[in-house]
Amino acid sequence: MTKPIGLIFLGPPGSGKGTQAQVLSQSLQIPHISTGDILRQAITDSTPLGIKAQSYMDKGELVPDDLLLDLIKNRLSQPDAQQGWILDGFPRTVAQACFLENLLAQLDLFSECVVNLEVPEDVLIERLLGRGRQDDHETTIRRRLQVYHEQTAPVIDYYRQRGNLNSLNGNRPPEQVSHSLKEIIIS
Repeated sequence: MTKPIGLIFLGPPGSGKGTQAQVLSQSLQIPHISTGDILRQAITDSTPLGIKAQSYMDKGELVPDDLLLDLIKNRLSQPDAQQGWILDGFPRTVAQACFLENLLAQLDLFSECVVNLEVPEDVLIERLLGRGRQDDHETTIRRRLQVYHEQTAPVIDYYRQRGNLNSLNGNRPPEQVSHSLKEIIIS
């Protein structure tokens, strides 16, 4: 039996985290756990979490930790995640990274590999405007990138200090990024 793998995908909105996580999820046959997708589904279903989250997302703000933490704990405890998982969109703050580290220890799960996709800001804005999502207009996108730089970018240093950060140029054709990701995971 192969060792389970836990992957964390970091990078600003529009960096290709979701696209690459889907490709890798299919290749490795492990779940792609996107907090954004889970939250959007909760909003669509008008769950209490979704209604609370909507008010933050509409302003381009991060959804508060307490709304995400139980969601992540529950998801990582499910049977399909026991052979591995890819987290996309979590952790977004150093506090969440600390929570995740403690959660993995508590659940007796495995150490993770952290991948940071780097893409220039002008490319991110162009990509996000091209998605056509309701929450993707230029004012909100610029606010989300500002929030990312303020709150999420320090997570990169958190993992760099732990020695498990792998940064990749995400401003390349998706196939090249996928190839680089697979090389990191195999090594």
